[in-house]
Amino acid sequence: MAVAENLSPQGDPNAQYLELLQLVERLHRQLLDVVKDELDREGLDDVNSVQALLLFNIGDQELTAGELRTRGHYLGSNVSYNLKKLVEAGYIRHERSAVDRRSVRVSLTDSGHAVRSRLTTLFERQSTSLAAVGGVETDNLPVVNTALTRIERFWADHIRFRM
Repeated sequence: MAVAENLSPQGDPNAQYLELLQLVERLHRQLLDVVKDELDREGLDDVNSVQALLLFNIGDQELTAGELRTRGHYLGSNVSYNLKKLVEAGYIRHERSAVDRRSVRVSLTDSGHAVRSRLTTLFERQSTSLAAVGGVETDNLPVVNTALTRIERFWADHIRFRM
């Protein structure tokens, strides 16, 4: 009987891990909704939340689509499609590499930097109110970030080593 009491969802590692998986998925969707809301408030209807986060992640760098996939963990076709749309909308400039003509390097235009700046302002505003409004002490963020980084590495190792 005592064993069954210890297997409550609170103490059950399997239940906790499944809850983590659901939470990570919900957090990602919620982040996209937060970004979409900010874009709507700014009247930006020609860029979606995934594209805006792509602009945010490119920042001041000049990258290839492959580097974006590797660093941002975007799906290949997703990156290609969104980069094409962002080029068409004037948020990204692209240039073929002089060395490898198959490779295209992308960087932000002034319009792309403006979207990135809006997201930077949003995230800074959120970070300053995280404790007061969200009830999350910023002192806890390093521990949370370390745990999430380790989970990311665990998943990468799972794929790499076919665990």
